[in-house]
Amino acid sequence: MSNTTIRFANKNAALFVDDVKARVAAYFEETGRSRNADRRMLFKTLVLLGGSVGVYAAILSGAFGPWAMLGLSVLLGVGMAGIGFSVAHDALHGAYSGNARVNRWLGYTFDLVGANGYMWKITHNVIHHTYTNIPGVDEDLTVSPLLRLSPGAPRTPIHRWQHVYCWFAYSLSTLNWVFVKDYQQFLKRDIGPYKDKKHSRREWTILVASKLFAYFWMIVLPLAVLPITWWQFAVGFLAMHLTAGIILGVIFQLAHVVEGIAYPAPDSSGQMEHAWLVHELHTTSNFAARNKWLSWFIGGLNYQIEHHLFPQVCSVHYPALSPLVRAAAEAHGIPYNYHPTLRAAMGSHYAMLKQLGRARPTPAVPPVMDPGGRAALR
Repeated sequence: MSNTTIRFANKNAALFVDDVKARVAAYFEETGRSRNADRRMLFKTLVLLGGSVGVYAAILSGAFGPWAMLGLSVLLGVGMAGIGFSVAHDALHGAYSGNARVNRWLGYTFDLVGANGYMWKITHNVIHHTYTNIPGVDEDLTVSPLLRLSPGAPRTPIHRWQHVYCWFAYSLSTLNWVFVKDYQQFLKRDIGPYKDKKHSRREWTILVASKLFAYFWMIVLPLAVLPITWWQFAVGFLAMHLTAGIILGVIFQLAHVVEGIAYPAPDSSGQMEHAWLVHELHTTSNFAARNKWLSWFIGGLNYQIEHHLFPQVCSVHYPALSPLVRAAAEAHGIPYNYHPTLRAAMGSHYAMLKQLGRARPTPAVPPVMDPGGRAALR
């Protein structure tokens, strides 16, 4: 079983697959809109990038008092999260533009805020999007030993309280990303289905250069130009990262670790129960569709179902696609998981973490997949 390739079923799903794809294709054909970014996305990009640069410049000016500087640090953390959600995420999926060069350069905004876009495309675009919520394969289910995010994961006594301390753990996510996570992933021999993964010299160079640049603007330059003590810098630095971390950590968990979501495992031959598109609907949830400001800021990631089904469609189109996907799912008896508000989704996540923290692990262990081209279904 350990050397079996995971395969998604094709039977009994063709009608839904054809239906949902036809509805989405008809939307773009009838409206005449491109699947990529439009003026709304360009405006948001300018606001988030320009606003973040402006806040950073205001901090470096040293023209504000301690409390204002703290507020600016928090605001910069909000900007970092927004850039990750609304600019880099679309670009790294190839959804921002039909021009690969535009996507590549905008994708580097991810590296500029301290993360690594190349590794994100491996762990998120390929592994998470292909093997969503499959225990032992989906890297997003093993973000920290402090968090038990699936029924198949080992449980320790501390997990009994994870629904309480998870919020603090999430706030550390960007600190971990900037200083630990990417290095660990580059040094790992195996990453999900990829066995003995090798990274090119170019990607190692980009990793080192982008990390050094991030450390320069986050740490070196503020300490060099601002008349502040080390502890004042530390307060602002932590305020920025804890703000970005809690926003990013919470939003990404609300799509796949909530009540009613499935954690399917393959059988002994590596066969999954559902076709891939149907699998995504069983393992993904939307939330807060009416909250337009939230949707704007987080790059439509409250429409995770649409994002998982059509990851190469720009996020500005998800609100229009959502009713179409939901209608197709209901027509074919397939679940469409949804929480009406951000508060409801967070409450469901809290309840799910509480449940997972107290339940015994299930014995199912998924197989290891072939690291070849079959990994990239989307």
